[in-house]
Amino acid sequence: MYPLNYIEPVFRPPSEGRSLILQVTNGCSHNKCTFCEMYTADDKRFRPKAIEEIRAELKLLAEAGYPVRKVFLADGDAMTLSTRRLKDILVAIKQYYPDVQRVSSYCLPRNLKKKSVEELRELREMGLSLMYVGCESGDDELLELVGKGETYETSLSALLKIKQAGMKSSVMILNGLGGPELSERHAENSARLMNAAQPDFLSTLVVEFPTGSERFEKNFNGRWRKLVKMELFREMEVLLDSLSLEKTIFRSDHASNYLVLKGTLGKDKDKLLSMVRTAIHDPNVIPLREEWQRGL
Repeated sequence: MYPLNYIEPVFRPPSEGRSLILQVTNGCSHNKCTFCEMYTADDKRFRPKAIEEIRAELKLLAEAGYPVRKVFLADGDAMTLSTRRLKDILVAIKQYYPDVQRVSSYCLPRNLKKKSVEELRELREMGLSLMYVGCESGDDELLELVGKGETYETSLSALLKIKQAGMKSSVMILNGLGGPELSERHAENSARLMNAAQPDFLSTLVVEFPTGSERFEKNFNGRWRKLVKMELFREMEVLLDSLSLEKTIFRSDHASNYLVLKGTLGKDKDKLLSMVRTAIHDPNVIPLREEWQRGL
């Protein structure tokens, strides 16, 4: 077990399963998204971790001989740290693991508002090369309803900054976020955002509320309900049909998804659309996850 002083729970993207999860902040400084329950516990109140503590943990890991090739900066809001603090962290990582291949982090679009492209480029040169950006939607009304604190324009601005700095972006869109009333707009405007940003990676997962959706539904005033399986597929059909991506790796394989989709957009667009349409019109001939196989 890693000799790290984690404040639980700690989350990471699925693709960071083999990475060192280095907790450089606790919680999320925004923490107002009504669909997110990751950092609602009292002991997950946002605070940065002292750089001395981070250095000490890296030193212990290195001295214990733990191999580290990739590092993920946790918790959900590491990029809210100043450029100076992020540089200190990257210097410490390189000091103890000079051969590290990649450093990555979650990133709220607002985190980059006061960071210039030049600052991000410096961080990229020091090893921070991949940003996981939870855009959730490209629809402004829906983003306001779920307390995201972002808009189409702020999300696009952040994604373009990441690209200009030579970093890669991995974007998440939440299938079913808008319920039936906003489903089509959610899909179309999310596709519009992705078409403008051309992210390196794009993923979707189905919005779920394991402890109840009362907090989430409050702002909708009765306008929201959970989409059933076929409605989720139809929303995915609209999203894929509206996407015009050049070389974005697409994944819809999170445990919450009924239908597993993997490909590169645009070359695999027709194949993926065909799978979704088969799931809608002839679901018995395509493998779908059963309810007991799904999870958040």
